[in-house]
Amino acid sequence: MNLRLGIEASNLRVGGGVTHLRQLLRAADPREFGFSRVVVWAGTTTLEQLPQEQAWLRLEHHAILDRSLPWRLWWQSVRIARVAQRECDLLFVPGGSYAGSFRPFVTMLRNLLPFEASERARYGWSGMRVKLAVLERAQTATFRRAAGVIFLNQYARAELEHRIGALRAETAIIPHGVDDRFRFSPRPQKPIAAYSMERPFRLLYVSSVDMYKHQWIVAEAVARLRQNRVPVSIEFQGPLYGPAWRKLDAVLRRFDPRGEFLVVKGAVKYDDLPMSYAAADGFVFASSCENMPNILLEAMAAGLPIASSRRGPMPAILGDAGVYFDPESVDETASALQRLLSDVESRARWAQAAFQKANEFSWTRCASETYRFLARVANESAR
Repeated sequence: MNLRLGIEASNLRVGGGVTHLRQLLRAADPREFGFSRVVVWAGTTTLEQLPQEQAWLRLEHHAILDRSLPWRLWWQSVRIARVAQRECDLLFVPGGSYAGSFRPFVTMLRNLLPFEASERARYGWSGMRVKLAVLERAQTATFRRAAGVIFLNQYARAELEHRIGALRAETAIIPHGVDDRFRFSPRPQKPIAAYSMERPFRLLYVSSVDMYKHQWIVAEAVARLRQNRVPVSIEFQGPLYGPAWRKLDAVLRRFDPRGEFLVVKGAVKYDDLPMSYAAADGFVFASSCENMPNILLEAMAAGLPIASSRRGPMPAILGDAGVYFDPESVDETASALQRLLSDVESRARWAQAAFQKANEFSWTRCASETYRFLARVANESAR
């Protein structure tokens, strides 16, 4: 085999999409699966974050990919098809939206939020809600035209097909991995009596402050525990979405205006995140809509005891290695955190079990299985 793979990455700019692409190009050699060359089309910011040294890899920049959204949409709809016709046998579109004419192409479901009507409704009558509705239409059309679709877990495939019907495309379930920088052996757990209001048990919640992440619920739950003299604090790390930040800020002003135990740090560089996990005593994840929660995987790999939302795929990923709650209930969240803090034996057991489960998620496995699936689709399409 002497296949050429093209990767259309113009709408991958920050976050998990870029991490996945970087690891795909770093963790396995596509030549072992029949690809002699891989070319990636993306903007400058994305290309600068990708590996530069592989002989089989070409990173290709077009000035239009650094321009505004209408220009990038023209690229995705018109220009990329002409370029790909010359450069590749199969086009991979990891961003999930593609309106061009080149065939065959493979895409993947990265985000379930556009397909969850109840979650979209959290945004009210806003530009974000319109954006999500547009993405639902665009991605539905993409999945129906694709020769192959990659899902990150069985939950995501079932949810999508429940909403848009069975797909005719070849499909595969290929979970993401966890960077080894996040792997820390679980630390010995201390009873809550070993902490004080001045030196509390430090919870961490890493995620964008958004409408479906429910940071304000978590903050009020922690504040309730503090009112009952439970020595606990929490730090929120992640970029701020305006309406959600206002809900969180109202709780901060009400319960902890001086930021003594409810701390909002904002966005943190990805390279600094491992040390954030290493400095924490426990982790909270309160999302109500996820596809593949990489943040939860990172906390598991970091050996932290975890209190998690019971929504979405979280119970399938974390299993019995944590304590669960309804992310929209302050009462349930506070009870779950109280249990996490007070039951030191269970806390130690959960941390160890989560750490072991995280070992199942490997970027080498993810990259290898992705190239294998892409090669299979390319060969079947050629026949």
